[in-house]
Amino acid sequence: MVSPPVSPPSWRGEPRLRAQWFDGRSAQAQPVWAWLGEDGRWLCLQAAADPSHAPPAAVLACHAAREVVWPERLRHGERQALLPDGSMLCEDPADEGRQRWDAWAQASGLRDSLTVRSMRSWRLVGVSVLLSAGLLASAWVWGIPWVAQAGAALIPNAVEQQIASEALDHVDRMWLKPSTLSEARREEITRRLAAAVRRDEILRAGLEPQATALPAYRLHFRAGPKALGPNAFALPGGDIVLTDALVELAEGEPDIITGVLAHELGHVRHRHGMRLVLQAGMVAGVSGLLVGDFSALLAGLPAWLAQADYSREFEREADLHARQMLQAAGISPRVMVRFFERLDAYQEQQGRDKSPLPMAFASHPANAERIAFFNAAP
Repeated sequence: MVSPPVSPPSWRGEPRLRAQWFDGRSAQAQPVWAWLGEDGRWLCLQAAADPSHAPPAAVLACHAAREVVWPERLRHGERQALLPDGSMLCEDPADEGRQRWDAWAQASGLRDSLTVRSMRSWRLVGVSVLLSAGLLASAWVWGIPWVAQAGAALIPNAVEQQIASEALDHVDRMWLKPSTLSEARREEITRRLAAAVRRDEILRAGLEPQATALPAYRLHFRAGPKALGPNAFALPGGDIVLTDALVELAEGEPDIITGVLAHELGHVRHRHGMRLVLQAGMVAGVSGLLVGDFSALLAGLPAWLAQADYSREFEREADLHARQMLQAAGISPRVMVRFFERLDAYQEQQGRDKSPLPMAFASHPANAERIAFFNAAP
């Protein structure tokens, strides 16, 4: 609390305000006159029992004006001022008491804060809404993907492995069944993929010595419901799931499977899955990284698995990786064209029911664009 001035504030005459004062100890309101003295530095109160009695002789209280709290002025709300000693000044209950308070405040040089004045302007409110919408849209389109890309590179391997394990357990419980492929068939697919990866790594090491190595991957064979269909997808952490139906679709053309898996390895190389998880739960993910609790990140996995469709950018990056890897392995990228033709025929026959999981090559970019991309390979 600031002590009252040594010498009483000079009486400046009007404007003064008829109001009510609650001293903080009694519920009984006291009629007072209020005015700002000493160039507006002090708010003084005078008992109003004898209006003819001029201050400062009857000053009840005097407070530093900068310590007085003036609540936001509302259109229909009561006018109040909270005084440093816990007492309160309120508008006069008589008719037009509110209008007299506003007129006194304006005449005394009391102005609403810039925030309050902005809130009262529909034009400024509209501009603020537009700016906020633009900021949010920019953050959604550019900011969050950028942060997710940078954040994915900072995720420790142990955390990514934990996320991968949780993700695979979840899809196993929800949608997948054990594969019925023979052990020999699985070994053949695994061997062909490993050979293609080895050749691709050798070629990349020669062309791009500074390029990062392909992250560790694990190939899983699974069967699934009809709606899952011919499918392959990469989970965060490098786990790749290949369905029996896709192996059947590629019957007689084993290079098709290698091409599809090369596409999924493209997602692994660029850590698309981890970036999508971070994008889906950006706030929870960042909080988890900061405090070392990754439970919130893991909690977002089911939603991501059910809704994730890779963006056009991600699919194009994976397609480019597949084309380069097939070329490094001595396999014509045009093998993927034949895969698209088979996939289209399958979908025409079975209907284009929405798969419960993101389906390799099933949506975007459009198959025609992707066929042209692989057809253009030298």
